[in-house]
Amino acid sequence: MEEALTRILERARPLEPERVPLSNVPGRFLAEPAVAEVDLPPFPSSAMDGFAVRSADTPGMLPVVGEAAAGVPVARTLASGEALAIATGGVVPDGADAVVPIEYVVQYDNKVEIGDGVEEGANVRPRGGDVRRGDTVVASGTQLGAPQLGALAACGLTEAVCARRPRAAVLATGTELAVPGSRLEVGQIYDSNRPMLEAELVDAGASVQLSQVVSDDPDAHRAALESALELDAVVTSGGVSVGRHDLVRATGAELGVDELIWGVAVKPGKPLWFGTHGQTLVFGLPGNPVSSLVGFELFVRPAVRALQGAAHPEPRFTVGRLTVAVRRTEARDQLVRARSSLADGRVELEPLVGQESHMIARAAGADALVLVERGTGEVAAGSEVRFLPLG
Repeated sequence: MEEALTRILERARPLEPERVPLSNVPGRFLAEPAVAEVDLPPFPSSAMDGFAVRSADTPGMLPVVGEAAAGVPVARTLASGEALAIATGGVVPDGADAVVPIEYVVQYDNKVEIGDGVEEGANVRPRGGDVRRGDTVVASGTQLGAPQLGALAACGLTEAVCARRPRAAVLATGTELAVPGSRLEVGQIYDSNRPMLEAELVDAGASVQLSQVVSDDPDAHRAALESALELDAVVTSGGVSVGRHDLVRATGAELGVDELIWGVAVKPGKPLWFGTHGQTLVFGLPGNPVSSLVGFELFVRPAVRALQGAAHPEPRFTVGRLTVAVRRTEARDQLVRARSSLADGRVELEPLVGQESHMIARAAGADALVLVERGTGEVAAGSEVRFLPLG
């Protein structure tokens, strides 16, 4: 599994950058560092509602000579022996070096009594205390979410330079596949892989440009794959095993796909196929729906993230505790579908009944893929294991 992921990520080079308005950046990855346009805060500001003073004048009784509301500049310098009412975020006037919170003073008409001495700098946010103009606010390779968006906007940026979204194709192979909602004929099953993989690609940040069912016919395979190879990533399901109707590998070879992987020591999902056609990444996932799901999470999602310049595109395993024992498989790592819950602040993982690779309906109850590393014996109940969150 690790070797396969290494081979894939070595070929998944970031796509060209483009400028993206801040309103469209959530979920995108920075292609170059985002740099502050201004100091933040851009002026010394008050951290509290209270009174701006000179610390040397405290304690004492001071006249209140005006007010500094947020967003309103102060026109005068604060002289010795004076106080200025100030709101949170207001500009601390020249001459003042501290703010006394309103709850620490006694007010008498236009005077305030400050009972204790105040330290220089108390409750004042210095100019550039958060970040200086020209400093990096968010590093390249970072996926942008709400905190990063807020930081970029606060620093005066209106856009970010992000890697282009990968353009992807989904090809579900098999003459037996029927469109959901149509009448099933004998021998047919509904196409579940295509909508599932489309959703996975969109969730990973790709734009699905081509999606179709391909019958088990060499000409149909060639036409579909030839069109798909013009995109950045191609994901097929089915047709990568050794049966007479498994045409994906042979068609890929005819079209010049350089095969780099065929078969991974993982269960489910052993007959994974991966190759490249120029800069296009080509994934052949098994036809069994759960195998396709596992293959996507382990190998395709990291590749799609890497195409977008993610600093850490690898699967995001975290740690939980098994509620029941799970038997190991000697030759292959297993990804076991499980339902997670919290107990005493720890994640507990309950494997679902029915782990066969065709049981996609039962997989709907899972929100985790538990990694059971290959070996003999079993992983005991209560053991710590790594898992991938789903959804």
